[in-house]
Amino acid sequence: MRRLLVGLSALSVLAAVTACGSSGPGGADEPGSSGGTTAVEVGVVPVLDVAPLYLGRKQGFYADRGIELELTPAQGGAAIVPGVLSGQFQFGFSNTTSLLVARSKNMPVKAVANGVASTGRSGADFAAVTVKKDSPLRSAKQLEGRKAAVNTLSNICDTSIRESIRKAGGDPAEVEFVEMPFDQMPAALDGGRVDAACTPEPALATVKAAGGTEIASNFYDVSPDLTVAMYFTSQEYAGENPEVVRKFQEATAQSLKYADSHPDEVRQILTTYTKIPGTLLDRLTLPRWPAQPNRASIERLAELGERDGLFERAPDLDKLLP
Repeated sequence: MRRLLVGLSALSVLAAVTACGSSGPGGADEPGSSGGTTAVEVGVVPVLDVAPLYLGRKQGFYADRGIELELTPAQGGAAIVPGVLSGQFQFGFSNTTSLLVARSKNMPVKAVANGVASTGRSGADFAAVTVKKDSPLRSAKQLEGRKAAVNTLSNICDTSIRESIRKAGGDPAEVEFVEMPFDQMPAALDGGRVDAACTPEPALATVKAAGGTEIASNFYDVSPDLTVAMYFTSQEYAGENPEVVRKFQEATAQSLKYADSHPDEVRQILTTYTKIPGTLLDRLTLPRWPAQPNRASIERLAELGERDGLFERAPDLDKLLP
């Protein structure tokens, strides 16, 4: 928790230092914009969730609106938030909990487009709490006294795992969470460095292909229709570049719709930005990419964040959501 508070304090300083009256990076009067094209850099996590952006770029949805889209991988939303606030990225992809934490600290983040949602099916979601082959663990309750891997601390992974443990009758305070990138989790499970892991696709398919099993559908346990992540920008950038934001929203909405109706292309595009073997593509469980976030599910995440001590005060959802 101390680490989280220190990080957010640093964000406050960073945001103050970078605030200025000029147009942000990629704005109409910046070097990144020329000939009617605006260069836009988006911080993303290299998981299945962001496939629509890669597809939209390939299909020309962003270029058609004058956006030259650059996608830069990062470990998680907690790392992308400061990048957006500092102006390194014009937009970012973040799990919903990290955005709630930032908003609760009055970080000037603003969601502009939906990101990804649970499938709404327990035991058949695009993310799960997994264990290695022959693990003695069979339920989330048995995570008491164990180590569980998450991509970043105090985000949607540990929040949702805690809820899975509660629903199974266990005490989430007895779990030790360990940070690591998603693509390192399958090996960490096999090597016994952690007992369980929060694995969205394609890490989920990788773990299952090695004989691992699922012991909880952690996103479903929070809400069957959970808004897992969203695309966001800073309030400063949105205020100074409303047309770029509008065009990004339109292109992203088109990309989400395209991904939902072209599952084979989703699987193929994943091979261009992750290390998933082609032999696992058919085993992937795809998420849903609805046009709008589900506010009720986000309210539920906010309740859990308060319960787990992630917030000093409840975040204002009206200031956060599109």
